[in-house]
Formats: sequence, C-alpha cells, structure tokens
Amino acid sequence: MAVTASPGAGGVDGKPRTSPKSVKFLFGGLAGLSAGLLRQATYTTTRLGIYTVLFERLTGADGTPPGFLMKALIGMTAGATGAFVGTPAEVALIRMTADGRLPADQRRGYKNVFNALIRIAREEGVPTLWRGCIPTMARAVVVNAAQLASYSQSKQFLLDSGYFSDNILCHFCASMISGLVTTAASMPVDIAKTRIQNMRMIDGKPEYKNGLDVLLKVVRYEGFFSLWKGFTPYYARLGPHTVLTFIFLEQMNKVYKRLFLSG
Repeated sequence: MAVTASPGAGGVDGKPRTSPKSVKFLFGGLAGLSAGLLRQATYTTTRLGIYTVLFERLTGADGTPPGFLMKALIGMTAGATGAFVGTPAEVALIRMTADGRLPADQRRGYKNVFNALIRIAREEGVPTLWRGCIPTMARAVVVNAAQLASYSQSKQFLLDSGYFSDNILCHFCASMISGLVTTAASMPVDIAKTRIQNMRMIDGKPEYKNGLDVLLKVVRYEGFFSLWKGFTPYYARLGPHTVLTFIFLEQMNKVYKRLFLSG
C-alpha cells in the first residue's frame, strides 16, 4: 500500500520545517545578548579587578602568595561587590531570555537591556533592579570563593610540582580544575538566584520567600540531587568560560606589568 507523505510532517515541498521552539530559543537568546554583554562589563570586570588588586596587596614582600583561606576571603569580597554592581543587568538578562517562553499576553517585550532597565525602574520602581540581590551576592560569594581561590591554589600547586611553568598550559589546567570546583559549589545557589529573579506573584504573594525557601522546595518536590541537575552541560559551559577568562586575564596582566610596571 502506498504511503502518502503528510504535509504536516514537513513543508509542501518535502523539506523539514524549523521547530517553533527552536525559533523561540534562538530569538530568546539573541534578545538577551545586550543584557549579557552589560552583565559581563559590570560584574566580571569588577570582580576580577578587585581580586587582582587585593591579591597583589596581600602578597608578601618576598613574593609569598596569600594562604588559601585568604584567597577565598578575597574572592568572596570581589564576588559580592561585583554582584551588587551587576545585579540590574542580571535581572534584565533573566527576564529577556525568559520572555520567549512566556505566553504572548504575559511577555514584557523589552527591546534591549537599556529599555529593560528604564521600564523596570519606571513600572516597578528602582529597587526592583536589585531584586534578588542577596541571593545573587550569595551566589557570587560562593562562585568566586570557589573559582578564584581554587584557580590560584591550583596554579600554585602545578607550579610547585615542577612539571609546569607559568605559561598558557599551566593556566589552562588550573582553570579547568577551577571550573569543576566552581560548578559543584555554585549550582544550588544558582538555582535559587534564577528562580527568585524570575518568579511571579501568585494571589498577591511572591512565589518564594527567599533563597532558602527555593532550595527547600526543590529538595522536597524534585529531590536532593536536582540541585545538581544538568551538571555536565553546566560544566561544559563554565569550563571553557573559566579557561578563557583566566587565560585572557593572565595575558593582560603580563602585558600591563611589562608596559607600566617594568620601568
């Protein structure tokens, strides 16, 4: 018996159609591009700048680096400060990327990050730009204590082993270790931060009370290990990001020292 191709399975000419969900995902990601760039320009530059300055200030006169606990404390300070500065861009980023998944009548329709920031401040008040600031800073404290301290410690361990010199290979290996540690430490607080920033009001009440309430509800209704759901793709994203961040940071530090401090 002959089988007739259904027009719904493909185009009229038999060519496969693009999934509407794929289109939503694509344009949702592009819509948040400006917010993502602003977040990096505020949060990342602030935290890395503060960490580098404090690390150099606390390095001994003989070149002895700070201990691990001090590195973690420096990372916490840098992360909390950077997170506070970058929270408005973070709020805009999460809303813009989530917009494409909402029903048409619930979409906010921000044109770009600056339009989002202006509308949020005008329609919901300036403090809304820092909604979720506490869990964002808490996440940044955990992430930067793990990422920056583990990178510095891993790099120091690799150099002390005698098998590595202070070059890109050493920076690559240290940053991959740092990415693994950071992924394990940050995923639970990342879940809390994201859900709070993207929550809606239900019957006049917020969906979650605070970050702890998010974690308790996730554990209760989704299981303990749901806090690390998606570990592999999360590390696949964070690993290369960490590698590129620290390699560029190390190279820029070398150029800066050569141009401005060598004399």
